[in-house]
Amino acid sequence: MQKIISYPISFIAILLFLLTIIVFHPIQWVCFNVFGYQAHKKSVDYMNFILLRIGHVLFNNFKIEGRESIPIGVPIIFVANHQGMYDIIGMIWFLRKFHPKFVSKVELGKGIPSVSYNLRHGGSVLIDRKEPKTAIPIIKELAKYIEKYKRSAVIFPEGTRSKTGKPKEFAQSGLKILCKYAPSAYVVPISINNSWKFFKFGGFPYGLGNHITFTIHKALAVENYAFEEIMEKTESAIVQGIKV
Repeated sequence: MQKIISYPISFIAILLFLLTIIVFHPIQWVCFNVFGYQAHKKSVDYMNFILLRIGHVLFNNFKIEGRESIPIGVPIIFVANHQGMYDIIGMIWFLRKFHPKFVSKVELGKGIPSVSYNLRHGGSVLIDRKEPKTAIPIIKELAKYIEKYKRSAVIFPEGTRSKTGKPKEFAQSGLKILCKYAPSAYVVPISINNSWKFFKFGGFPYGLGNHITFTIHKALAVENYAFEEIMEKTESAIVQGIKV
């Protein structure tokens, strides 16, 4: 029954979503090319705020817990499980104070209004999963960037999103590089819940009435732990916070 009800509502939502990213594409261009980084970032922040509100059209709601525990004025490496599109939208808006930059697949760098432009010009990095060795210097530069500017990187160590909410195996290489080249950073684990239900019927229609949460766990100072311990503590915190 929910799937049947969702068809007309999802059609409205997807029109609003497409309209938003199309309208914000030239806005981003003007902000970046005329006014610079800060203006561009503001345009991206508010675009994602609107995209969150479009989620409300589908009776979804969003909540972040523990944000006050995130260290201020230092580089941050956010590590989270990956369940769907709203993981990224929510993190851009809720964590906007920390200037989050994403490690994304290269395919997203072209063809998507606003999204591709932001990934190419907003400080995020694009990696080719078919050529894993080429990702090392790219992630290294991101680490140096957040170390220099005291901003944040976001990495999803599962690589691809979970379609059931159950976490996949965590890869270590990306996080290891970030920790090595951003030695003053703090690793902040995040558990994301129920984002996968947005796509529980597949690509269309969308799931209705989901309570999507972002739970921030205790920050770990990179300089205080061996990487193996950081990895173990981070994965454990994330997995224990996932409710399947």
